[in-house]
Amino acid sequence: MADAPVVAVRGEAYREVAPELARFTVTATARDRDRETTLTRLAERAAAVRVLLDAAEPAVERRETGQLRVWPETKRSGERVIAYHGSVTTTVTVVDFRALGELMVRLADQEQVELAGPWWSLRPDSPAYREARHAAIADALARAREYAEALGARVTALVELADTGLSSAPPLLAKAGFARAGEAAPELELDPQPQPVQAAVEARFTISEPVLG
Repeated sequence: MADAPVVAVRGEAYREVAPELARFTVTATARDRDRETTLTRLAERAAAVRVLLDAAEPAVERRETGQLRVWPETKRSGERVIAYHGSVTTTVTVVDFRALGELMVRLADQEQVELAGPWWSLRPDSPAYREARHAAIADALARAREYAEALGARVTALVELADTGLSSAPPLLAKAGFARAGEAAPELELDPQPQPVQAAVEARFTISEPVLG
């Protein structure tokens, strides 16, 4: 067996699968000459966002408050404060894509609210990754058998198998326009973007003695 001929191959698999998650960010902002007024408005607008997200469960799987910012705006010529700004950003993860468009429109219709997204993705433990790995191994075995057949031989054993990488595309951004507060909220349909998943392995197989000549 130690002196048996060896064939080395690379197996690859590529799939495009439906996304499992959609993420977007919603940012409530406020501005006023008075600091307390700014904070009060910011708290009210953030609370309004929370009410809409509460109503969207269980379509909303997760929400995380990110950056909270409050800062003064000063005159260029000095330190005199002319206004205060505030913002708070929440990252929202949605699993029910049928509710996604309506939720984003409702949020965008709130006063002084900014949206970005959605970004489509797979779960870290998605079955799509396992299926791609299995397909890459099957591809490696098929290639080894083809090479062996071309030599009049057959694959006899696996010597080594190495995972050279599993990758997926970076999150994809879909841009959409929204109505300003006070206008009629439009209907918004979002088309989930397929997620490319690619796996590759390198394998070495022993083969029976080739028939040459």
